[in-house]
Amino acid sequence: MKNLRTVITAVLVIALSSLGLGAASAADTTAKHCTGTSGPAAPATRAAAQPVTVWLAGDSTMANPGSARCPVGWGSQFDALFTSDVTVRNQAVGGRSIQTWLYEGNVSGTKGSDGECRLTSTAYSARWQAMLNAGTGMKAGDYLFIQFGINDSSSACPRHVGPARYRQLMTTMAQAALARGAHPVLLTPVAAITCSGGTATKNRGFVSETFAVGSATGAPVVDLQSLSVSLYNSLRFCPHNGDYGSGPVGAFFCNDHTHFETYGAQRIAGLVAGDVRRQNLPLAGHLG
Repeated sequence: MKNLRTVITAVLVIALSSLGLGAASAADTTAKHCTGTSGPAAPATRAAAQPVTVWLAGDSTMANPGSARCPVGWGSQFDALFTSDVTVRNQAVGGRSIQTWLYEGNVSGTKGSDGECRLTSTAYSARWQAMLNAGTGMKAGDYLFIQFGINDSSSACPRHVGPARYRQLMTTMAQAALARGAHPVLLTPVAAITCSGGTATKNRGFVSETFAVGSATGAPVVDLQSLSVSLYNSLRFCPHNGDYGSGPVGAFFCNDHTHFETYGAQRIAGLVAGDVRRQNLPLAGHLG
């Protein structure tokens, strides 16, 4: 009898222990799913749910199109490459250097002793003030893409900007974004189409200055000049007879060698997005 009681007790202990372990295992599994410790999917979902604004500052090669069919800036095609939680605010304006974009109307036509165009006022343009606005401008987690260097090469004021001044102003913009918790991304100026025999060649300045600001501020640099030249070569745009209104070049560029048709703008926007992904910037998680 005593032995029978011992056997029954042992069986009950084993059964209860098995139930306890099963419950504990189920509880652990549930906890993992609740806390998101089962893998990286949970953080990615949180990132995708957080709205992000991508601000663009640049010239006509980036700007939204006007009433004419051409030019179309690549920034106008950028939004379509992202998921719905990203909003692109394109503040690029045709004909601007980095200084005239920042100080619209306050850059004079004369140079000072330092060789730079004199400012009549240090008041920022309305577009930059709006982007700096604490309530409605750049916020933590946003991005600021900066692309100048085409009009800046002018020798005449008000568009002229020297290398040191260019670095100073781009640094100012990058630091303003960083101060608000936003992420600056610097771009070298996109190339026009110029050929050396059968090869498309680089033709823009301020490349080293852009990389210098990137190094000084920690901002990533998209070398859009190199990327665009490589694209032109892959599309065999050279040699070229100077007719920018027909053929593959005419489908890509306006009737000049600088500005883009819609197709060209889409391809350049794709280059920028591709480099965002290549550099594994957090924004890449929002690309469609």
